[in-house]
Amino acid sequence: MAEALISVLLEQLASIIQKQVEQEVRLVVDVKKEVAKLTRNFKAIQVVLENAEERQMKEVDVRYWLDSFKDVSYEMDDVLDEWSTEILKQHIQKQEKEAIPAPWFCVGQVSQVILHRDIAVKIKELNERLALIANERQNYNFQCMKRGSEQIERQKSSSFVDKTFGRVDEKEILVKKLLSESGQGGATCLVIPIIGMGGIGKTTLAQLAYNDEKVQAHFDNRIWVCVSDPFDEIKIAKAIIDGLKKENSPASNELQILLQFIHESVKDMKFLLVLDDVWNQDYRKWEQLKLPLQNGDVGSRILVTTRKEEVARMMGASTDIVNLKVLSEENCWALFYHIALADRERNESKGLEFIGKEIVKKCKGLPLAAKALGGLMRYKEMRKQWEDVLNSKIWNVEEIKEQVFQPLLLSYYDLAPTIKHCLLYCVIFPKDYNIVKDELIELWMSQNYLNSIGNKEKEAIGEMYFDNLVMRSFFQEFKKDGLGNITGCKMHDVVHDFLQFLTKNECFVFEAEGGNTTKRRMEFNGDNKFRHLTLMFAPEGPLIPSSLCNCKNLRTLATFDSKIASFGRELISQVKCLRTLNLSRNVLKEVPNEVGELAHLRYLDLSNNHDLMKLPDTMCNLINLQTLRLIECWALERLPEGMGKLINLQHLHVRWCGRLKLPKGIARLTSLRTLDGVRIQDDDDVDNNKEALFELSDLRNMDQLRGSFHIWFKKDLKDARQAEKAHLVNKNCLVSLQLRFSFSETAQHIQEETLNALQPPPNLESLSISSYSGTTLRPHWMTSLNKLRSLTLEYCKFVEFVPSLGRLESLEVLIIYNWNRLKKVGVEFLGIDGTIETQTSSSPLILFPSLKTLQFNDMPMWEEWEGMTGWSEEEDSHKTITLMPCLSSLQIYNCGLLKTLPNFLRNTPLKELVIDQACSPALAEGCRKGRGEWPKISHIPNIKAGFEFVQKDGVYQIDDEEPPRAASTSSSEQEQTNDESIMEEDHAASTSSGIKTYV
Repeated sequence: MAEALISVLLEQLASIIQKQVEQEVRLVVDVKKEVAKLTRNFKAIQVVLENAEERQMKEVDVRYWLDSFKDVSYEMDDVLDEWSTEILKQHIQKQEKEAIPAPWFCVGQVSQVILHRDIAVKIKELNERLALIANERQNYNFQCMKRGSEQIERQKSSSFVDKTFGRVDEKEILVKKLLSESGQGGATCLVIPIIGMGGIGKTTLAQLAYNDEKVQAHFDNRIWVCVSDPFDEIKIAKAIIDGLKKENSPASNELQILLQFIHESVKDMKFLLVLDDVWNQDYRKWEQLKLPLQNGDVGSRILVTTRKEEVARMMGASTDIVNLKVLSEENCWALFYHIALADRERNESKGLEFIGKEIVKKCKGLPLAAKALGGLMRYKEMRKQWEDVLNSKIWNVEEIKEQVFQPLLLSYYDLAPTIKHCLLYCVIFPKDYNIVKDELIELWMSQNYLNSIGNKEKEAIGEMYFDNLVMRSFFQEFKKDGLGNITGCKMHDVVHDFLQFLTKNECFVFEAEGGNTTKRRMEFNGDNKFRHLTLMFAPEGPLIPSSLCNCKNLRTLATFDSKIASFGRELISQVKCLRTLNLSRNVLKEVPNEVGELAHLRYLDLSNNHDLMKLPDTMCNLINLQTLRLIECWALERLPEGMGKLINLQHLHVRWCGRLKLPKGIARLTSLRTLDGVRIQDDDDVDNNKEALFELSDLRNMDQLRGSFHIWFKKDLKDARQAEKAHLVNKNCLVSLQLRFSFSETAQHIQEETLNALQPPPNLESLSISSYSGTTLRPHWMTSLNKLRSLTLEYCKFVEFVPSLGRLESLEVLIIYNWNRLKKVGVEFLGIDGTIETQTSSSPLILFPSLKTLQFNDMPMWEEWEGMTGWSEEEDSHKTITLMPCLSSLQIYNCGLLKTLPNFLRNTPLKELVIDQACSPALAEGCRKGRGEWPKISHIPNIKAGFEFVQKDGVYQIDDEEPPRAASTSSSEQEQTNDESIMEEDHAASTSSGIKTYV
């Protein structure tokens, strides 16, 4: 963590010097010499930091030295940030000098001179302290190390397995993969990796499969090698040779001789090789071992256990990866009981079972934790001893630190310093918290954890770090959008405890119990130098610093499950170093003017304060602010007019703020990367409003926008040229676009023109069009969106014909919802005209080539879904059209007049067909076995029609369960969707991921 701090500071120093030169800004006192000294001292310390961070776990004096260094580094970071901010202010004042009265400007110059001198003095003082710390390093005999070279004791594994609990299903899946004769990509020897966090049972699962009777009978030879780290090719090759049990095995240490022997020995042999605990990501080292093993017989397998998905992919595995999950609570208890209580008298064990089950809950399904706690409790006989363990923090239990945290330390030390920093920051979230990926990356940015890598943007670096932690099994329970992209995750409780253990001197948790003055604390540094504070369960009332002890060093203040009603000068005066302030989901009604004094603030989250009506104009003083989150501030009506001064603002989240009107000044923020939604007022509102409001044409220069963007037309435009001026087509970083109109029978033509003018960028992946009043839905750009993966067309109640979509080559998800006038889905939907015989092209034509999910919902007038004339069950060589070759799921809800399905469904690879009870009884009846529709759908393994499973997992059956109810909207309810709050919430729930779910 300290090593990452140095990288940040060196980068900051270089940036400041560059800004001084570029912007011709000079400080009163020349500090160039001090900057040079700083750089030398930091680099002198940097080379020994990794050794110091690993030794601090066992050596108290090293920990004190490291804490002293971090204290100076944090203070230096604050001073450098003041310096950088002052340069930025001068740059802004230089640009606005002509607009500033001369007397005021002179006073400003005097105050700047004083501030410059103060900064120079602080830098000199801190540099002197840093020099002392740099000299002290020699007292500790630190070693210059390569990352991960510290040799923590690693437990060796063997193929022998003790009694196990659970893993029956996982074992069967794994054995099936081992016995399968098919090889990925035609490879002779298939690699099957087991991936999971440390202690989750990867080795145990490999042992179970290795010793399975069917596996033993299937392979000519089985070899078990514990690889661990470092990856020693010669050592591994010798272990493989020993397992082959061949005569005349070489005694050489030459890798070539060993590999040649393996190559000759495995010829015509079907073998199973287990490589347990692999960390190496270097393909060159793996390739040397892999090549001779490929000489084995077809059906040979290499079973790999690893914590790192990168290892699995490096070794060539993709589809055969086994991601191991935690044990069920029942199996975790059985494992604990077997170790701790099984050998005791029944009466004795029964009296401890209740406490034991509560202790097991701390394990959260992690087998290693259950084993460690079971071994600890095995020799504790007194009930009081069991209660003490139950009531203690998990990292205070010595056995947990030694047995459970040690494997996690191995994973932690394997991370790059900057990624360690990012991982440790996750401790600010409560246990079992749903971490949103984009939110987490913005938090990392606010703490300056995302160091520059070439020309990569900070968000891209954050994505890379997040993916790295995902692939190394630090996160779990992933949330994904409709296209399979990870949007959020959770962290295992034991991993959270581990991070709390590592950060106990920097992170602090207040859990209020009935009032701000009664708290339960995590670990507390007596010097009050904690940097990150999480406040939980604060009751309704003001947030005052006296309830938080000393906050002057805070960089993060985050609240969860709290009801803070206000905060003011008293708090702000104590948290001047704050980078991140999260007061979301409280009951704030206003934000004090003093918030503008938080000069270092990068991240402000006020989301879900439903009574917050406005923000103070002093917010515009926060020139370092990067992220402002105002999601679901339902009462918020205005933002400060001077928002254009926030030149560092990159992420503005205003989703589901139904009353908010954006000021014109937002248009000045041309570097804005996130603006998740804008509400476009009608021209009369803009003309009559005393404040200048944001218009659609103001988007024209905001080409840095990325991610998801939502345009809601509260009223129709009078002139569609406003839409053309928005230049959406130039915003190439947008991934998702939602266009919502307002129902109006008198504005159908202008909506059609507006939609045609709103041409999205060609890279768009998700599109939603809602509440559209036009009679046709055929914008000229629709068929050119070749990267579009998800399309939702909803509440198009005047459109009678679906657009031609079959040529969209990347489209995976298509949802058509609530079209009142549509009566027929014809062949134009597929992207062709006429019958199949009219297609004269000799080259194959694939329509909807990538479509996986197709859903129709609430189509009250829909009567006919036209197939293709001339299509038959026989495969005729002259036919050159393929329809929906990837279609997996077809869902039809609340379409009461539809009687038949198209004939081409019989040639699709459908896995699921759902026709709900609100659909036509004739259609549901026709889907029964032997009825009219059956030949088209009999190949589908899961069919649900009406109240019954017509077929489930390929077996014809009747289902007695009540089926899920499809969402439906009556005509009166449709009219209600004009209400702002209903529209916002419904739209958010239904289209944010690009897929609707009906339960």
